[in-house]
Amino acid sequence: MKRLNTTAMVIALLAAGCGGDSTGAISTEVTPAAAAPTTEASTTTTSPTTSSTTTTTPTTTTTTTIVEASIDGSIAFQSNRDGNFEVYVMNADGANINLTNNPAVDGAPAWSPDGTRIAFTSNRDGNIEVYVMDADGSNPINLTNNPADDRAPAWSPDGTRIAFTTGRDGNAEVYVMDVDGSNPINLTNNPATDGTPAWAPDGTRIAFQSNRDGNAEVYVMDADGSNPINLTNNPALDGVGLPVWSPDGTRIAFTTGRDGNAEVYVMDADGSNPTNLTNLARANDVVGTWSPDGTHIAFQSDRNDGNYEVYVMNADGTNPINLTNDSGADSLPDWSPTP
Repeated sequence: MKRLNTTAMVIALLAAGCGGDSTGAISTEVTPAAAAPTTEASTTTTSPTTSSTTTTTPTTTTTTTIVEASIDGSIAFQSNRDGNFEVYVMNADGANINLTNNPAVDGAPAWSPDGTRIAFTSNRDGNIEVYVMDADGSNPINLTNNPADDRAPAWSPDGTRIAFTTGRDGNAEVYVMDVDGSNPINLTNNPATDGTPAWAPDGTRIAFQSNRDGNAEVYVMDADGSNPINLTNNPALDGVGLPVWSPDGTRIAFTTGRDGNAEVYVMDADGSNPTNLTNLARANDVVGTWSPDGTHIAFQSDRNDGNYEVYVMNADGTNPINLTNDSGADSLPDWSPTP
């Protein structure tokens, strides 16, 4: 059986707020792809400001894509195919468009519930911050504007708040802020490493990863931070990457190393009935996003040539299809909401 390659997993989760350093992830390994300027955690929070960095008009990148399955809507993802990590979007026609087109490290895209905006992370102001831009890549705004690293943005279902991971208290915590960046609140407030929040579709709960019980696990808490519950409770590395709720809120997909390599699992929302969906010992697979109708899951995998690509499979794990098939590292897909 293939050994769990945590370094490869960190590469796949680079600048996402999911991996790499003390402000983001359970793993502490740092890779060149993940490297970005970091600063000491601080408790100072300032008002959101518009980035002064010039952003050019998004351009279509000519790539060879394999789209054997219909994509209903668009999938945003991060890629370094142009030499540095950028936020791209792939449309149903297979076109891949560079939305950020900036020399900084941009990644971890997250669609707003109405599909008009995308939150993402960027180090364009010197450290990793949470930004938001229009769905066409215009009007990037720095929401967090804090000397600490802020990562892994996740919209509330009603679009009024964004949860994120931050190191501003000296360790990684899950915060929530208003959609304009105001009123940041620490939800986890625990000395452990907590991060990668994901809202339940009804907005009442937030899934996240934590090592508070000694290893990385998937937890769920009420939206105000109360009643944290360990869902996975397994000695293996669970929750590396984003836990993602099914659109109907009955299941959570997550990434685990319990089989010796990174696999995509799904479990009931209470943690029961964990099932291996990818089940490919020679590869590392990392969950990304459900389709809006719950019939498909997009994920990233190095199963072909050791390079991460964005794949889509049926929600039961069957019929995996490579969507990007590019020489760059493509990862962290997020499916746009149904128009």
